[in-house]
Amino acid sequence: MSAVLLVRALRDPAAVAGLDATGWNGLIAAARAERLIGTLAHRLEPVAVPRAVAPILADARRDTDREARQALWEADRCVDALRGTGVPTILLKGTAYAAAGLRAGQGRFIGDLDILVPRDAMPVAERAMMAAGWEWVKPDPYDDAYYRQWMHELPPMIHRERDRMIDVHHTVLPLTARQTPDAAAMIADAVAITDGLYILSPEDRIIHAAAHMLADGDLQGGLRNLWDIYCLLSDADPAALEARAVRHGLLSHVRQARRLAAALYGDGARLTLRDRLVRARLLARNGWGQEIAKPLVFAFYLRSHWLRMPPLMLARHLWTKWRKGHRPQ
Repeated sequence: MSAVLLVRALRDPAAVAGLDATGWNGLIAAARAERLIGTLAHRLEPVAVPRAVAPILADARRDTDREARQALWEADRCVDALRGTGVPTILLKGTAYAAAGLRAGQGRFIGDLDILVPRDAMPVAERAMMAAGWEWVKPDPYDDAYYRQWMHELPPMIHRERDRMIDVHHTVLPLTARQTPDAAAMIADAVAITDGLYILSPEDRIIHAAAHMLADGDLQGGLRNLWDIYCLLSDADPAALEARAVRHGLLSHVRQARRLAAALYGDGARLTLRDRLVRARLLARNGWGQEIAKPLVFAFYLRSHWLRMPPLMLARHLWTKWRKGHRPQ
């Protein structure tokens, strides 16, 4: 399977030496599908690759370098928009990794700008964003109400001139989720990296990534999320991470993320049955980079909604989305 090739190449770049044309096609297809082509390109930079592959990897490095510059500029614009409001700009995910020069940010594609602000500051942040040129992406009244009542963020916004998205979070999991991380503690312990820009503490970065991957999502892009976690683990103290995970009610998810990261990208780990199901979902791609094991993929899609909300609310939400034409990919 192409995802297995991708994991092997990220873990040990020298392993690509024996690939034939079919293997390279599968590796590149999986890397693109998982949005890890830039990371792979950086990992393979010192390795000799076929002449036809070299420009693909060079383009990927240029693309991710450009995205990082754009993301950092967007973060700067966010700081400017919030200046004078008393609301800090705490970066999350890819932009945070790039801004801090972390290994997890090397070659990482960065989409939306994600920031974390105190919940009671959300109205102030919303007004500031709109005054600075951001506007709503979701005009649907149901979606808008759903975000505001149940989600961990404002409805997504896009800048009308720069066409860049921003997600303004007040915590890291939906309000209906079973776990309730201490967002106030995350904000209080955020680390300043430049004037006006903050990122989460080393332990909270991992906890956020693990929560996003295992306590919320359907594992779309899971190999990239797990690579983030694998890289971030080198910056955190294991004992402090365990204690912090307990505080946020996410100890089992953090431990599972550590096992999976070690099993796929590190020196190995003993996996539970649940771990092996997650691993099977992560690796469910054929030689063309297409998702396979559709029943398993759909099961994790349903699981993601089950984790987010109680059964009756879930049934009502899925029925509403189905009537509006939404279909899981």
